Amino acid sequence: MVLLLLETVTVGPGLVDHDTFLAGYGAAHAMPCPLFTFASFLGASAQGMNWALGATIATIAIFLPAALLVLGAIPFWERIRQMPRAGAALAGANAAVVGILGAALYTPVFTAGVSGVITMSIAVVCYAALTSWKVPPWAVVVGAALVGWIVL
Repeated sequence: MVLLLLETVTVGPGLVDHDTFLAGYGAAHAMPCPLFTFASFLGASAQGMNWALGATIATIAIFLPAALLVLGAIPFWERIRQMPRAGAALAGANAAVVGILGAALYTPVFTAGVSGVITMSIAVVCYAALTSWKVPPWAVVVGAALVGWIVL
């Protein structure tokens, strides 16, 4: 969901071009908390703004809503956790997030990044490296970038 929001508010109005958006998204996955790191990257890449100021504003903007939500919910959290309906709602929200992440993987990542047999092969090998061979995500990102640069 955050990915779609970031794409809408940066690529749509022309602050960041689509290729820079996708490159930053891929590179951010080599870092912990990739979407938050990616938001900072987008702020730094925004056209017409000082990179440091853009990164600072984007970082604050991506963290502030969650921080305010946590601070507002802390006094009530134990009571909320005890409510069966609240637990069911949280479970439903978690399931919805999985679906949204799947949709975000398909569009824009899969539709823009997988354009033929070669790119599909790279994607499958990267997936296998992450899941079967337990290669660290940063190494998969670097390896995929190198292979893409050499092959494509």
